[in-house]
Amino acid sequence: MYRGSQQPMKEKRLLYPIILLMIAVSLSVTGELLLKAGMNQAGVLSLHPSQVVGDLIRTFLTPQIVVGLALIGFGSIFWLAMISRVALSYAYPMLSLSYVLVVAASAVLLHEHVSPLRIIGVLIICVGVIVVSQS
Repeated sequence: MYRGSQQPMKEKRLLYPIILLMIAVSLSVTGELLLKAGMNQAGVLSLHPSQVVGDLIRTFLTPQIVVGLALIGFGSIFWLAMISRVALSYAYPMLSLSYVLVVAASAVLLHEHVSPLRIIGVLIICVGVIVVSQS
């Protein structure tokens, strides 16, 4: 039995990386949603040689794209802090939580259709994250 606010050592060691993961995932998911909103505004990005330069300029002048990329970049800093503390084989599957959040947020905020099959896939991801977190 532990007194007061003492936690088992293993729990303390994993708490900080989990906080780092949640920050990294939150920033990345928000960034991805902003990228999609920005691309909805900017239009299709053509990779055809005659259009790619103009389309890239238009894309990178879209405020949501700039902010979205910045958030993903900041999220990467927290991700690096996490993987400097735990095994990549533990951390990387946890990153799949971002898939779950992106699907949910895309349905709610971007009004995208999420099929039952996609929901089943997301639930399988959740089960996988639970299994990995127990290792």
